[in-house]
Amino acid sequence: MKKHREAALRFAVCINNKGYEASLEFGKLYQVVLDAEATEHGYVTVIDESGAGYWYAAVRFFPLKVPTALARAWKTQSFPRARAREGEA
Repeated sequence: MKKHREAALRFAVCINNKGYEASLEFGKLYQVVLDAEATEHGYVTVIDESGAGYWYAAVRFFPLKVPTALARAWKTQSFPRARAREGEA
């Protein structure tokens, strides 16, 4: 059961935004949602600032192992939208 909980809390850093400069920020931390269909095709589902999920090639991201407590804190703060608000301040 613990394995399932950790799998649901995934994050990755964008390491290649070439051709997607308007959509992806190089070096930005993104929440990644498990999606078997995306994985099967070599993609990851990335959550953007609006909270919507989009497929991008998995090679554009470096997955990070984030401590469970930190990932939970980000999830409770609506991670992508919280980051967008910080940039506006």
